[in-house]
Amino acid sequence: MKTIAFSLKPLFIITCAVFFCSNVCGSTPRNLLQKQGNEQAIKESLVPKEKWISYPLYTDRAGWDQFLGTNKEGIIKIGENYLKYEWQVVTATDYLEYSRSGSRVIMEEPYNQNLTAISSLFLAEMAEGKGRFMDQLINGVFAACEMTSWSLSAHLALQLKNNRFPDHNQQIIDLVAGDVGATFSWIYFFLNKEFDKADPLIAQRLKYEIQRRILDPYMNLNHFWWMGFEIRPPQVVNNWNVWCNSNVLQAFALIEEDKDKLAKAVYKTMQSVDIFINYNKDDGACEEGPSYWGHAAGKLYDYLQILSDITGGKISIFNEPIVKNMGEYISRSYVGNGWVVNFADASAKGGGDAPLIYRFGKAVHSKEMQSFAAYLVQQKKDDLQVTGGRDMFRTLQNITYNKEIPNITPAMPSAPYTWYPQTEFCYIKNKTYFFAAKGGFNNESHNHNDVGTFSLYADTIPFFIDAGAGTYTRQTFGRERYTIWTMQSNYHNLPMINGAAQQFGAAYKSRNADFNAAAKKFSLGISGAYNTEASVKSWQRSYTLSDKGLTIEDAFDLTAIKEPTSVNFLVAAKPVIDKEGMVMLEKNNQKVALYYSKNIFNVFTDIIALDDKRLSGVWGSEVYRVRLVVKKPQLKGKYTYRITKVAM
Repeated sequence: MKTIAFSLKPLFIITCAVFFCSNVCGSTPRNLLQKQGNEQAIKESLVPKEKWISYPLYTDRAGWDQFLGTNKEGIIKIGENYLKYEWQVVTATDYLEYSRSGSRVIMEEPYNQNLTAISSLFLAEMAEGKGRFMDQLINGVFAACEMTSWSLSAHLALQLKNNRFPDHNQQIIDLVAGDVGATFSWIYFFLNKEFDKADPLIAQRLKYEIQRRILDPYMNLNHFWWMGFEIRPPQVVNNWNVWCNSNVLQAFALIEEDKDKLAKAVYKTMQSVDIFINYNKDDGACEEGPSYWGHAAGKLYDYLQILSDITGGKISIFNEPIVKNMGEYISRSYVGNGWVVNFADASAKGGGDAPLIYRFGKAVHSKEMQSFAAYLVQQKKDDLQVTGGRDMFRTLQNITYNKEIPNITPAMPSAPYTWYPQTEFCYIKNKTYFFAAKGGFNNESHNHNDVGTFSLYADTIPFFIDAGAGTYTRQTFGRERYTIWTMQSNYHNLPMINGAAQQFGAAYKSRNADFNAAAKKFSLGISGAYNTEASVKSWQRSYTLSDKGLTIEDAFDLTAIKEPTSVNFLVAAKPVIDKEGMVMLEKNNQKVALYYSKNIFNVFTDIIALDDKRLSGVWGSEVYRVRLVVKKPQLKGKYTYRITKVAM
């Protein structure tokens, strides 16, 4: 055995366009929302705010006491922490830092702290109703209104001329500007008359800023990539679409008084969100992974719920199978004990937002999602989440529906397998193991070069893993993305064929992905994910799960031998090799062995130190890579590996 500690160096550099909006996949023009009605139909369906908003008005103190119930004192206590909060200034150099070093944190930390203070003060004032938090809330709102932009430094690329510094000549809508616009719209709706008591200009200013930063840009501009109106293949939209559109819809529904203008805006959001739904596949899998489900499918739910509310339920697609499939992806991707299946940039830790999962499940009539939400609450053994940070809609929805969850019988999803035939995700589980693998292509949203990789858990303990992604910087979504080790196929559970790794791009994809439910076998061709340097004609990989463990087979046909192929495994436990032919992994008082042919392979292990908090927070200080290097390369043949649990 050879153990090597080393610094991670890029194996290749690929230039890519703005990554987060560059996906490739054929879209099916379902246009489900537009089929519900045109602009005139929407206008006729719109109901007054006082009918669709079920929350009590600020002056209805008895209503708020009943609405909040036992949450009241906790919300007030959180708000009290900000009564003497010193509002932070986001400086010019904070914005410039992103272009200088790639750091997002310098600008985001003070901004996010201000926004958290505003949300907390607002909720506390709504809960108490005595005006005690009002002045400090006004200070926070005023400070935000004085900012040149509500967007993050990392998102200034949405500006047409300058992408380094907030441009006072133009307003853009990104994820955070949308969040702020929606939250401020709720603040205006509830408190504009109270603000008038301090000075009428305060509420006027707030409405003016929402109008010029959110409503006007949305209606007058189409160039924001997330809208989907001006993109061309291979570009498509991702979670940004529904995240931003749900915020915009809230702002219009709460602020716009002209029914014609409101109907026009609502219909435009429907056209945009249809593009997102069209891109998603019928199986409903979230190619961005469970960490992004709340921002993708979860935000789609938010959007659809608001749309249904403001139209009295006349514009609704909750009965569409694809919407239910998108919801149940989050329950099917749960392994246990907080672990989830994590492909792409998603983290392996999480589980999901239980209140959101419950509401989504209720809307699409999924008992699985509702029971799963109750299970997550039971596992946490604490009070249900009430606040949704700066997401005021989710906060109000949590308060409304959380009281129902304790009445639901908790349950984990029981399906022995889940096969997503269009996305090519495959999950198989039994009493001991949870196996997950993927096909797809190497330009999915938040893509890693990972066609054919797998993860394996034994008794919900991760052994063979996908590391996920580190803290986001400018490099993460720029031309340097694939110099980052976590994005490379050689740090996934995949072969380096003839010394070559998989490549980025839509052309690099799986072939003939297939799942045999009776045999509990997933198979696919992965040679298409490599370029000509790999000199590979075919590489067929198959996974078969049984009660005894996982069997992996690689059948290959090469056109040349350039250097020995290395079959890599990324693992969460330190590899121990006491005898040839077996690698032992021990974690949390459980042992799993990887068996390989000692006559075919030499084995090497690498220590990968984790100095990024986003990674170390999941895996600890290090993970490991096992490399099986072929002793005598052949043009054609078959390799077999077995993974099984070992008694302690």
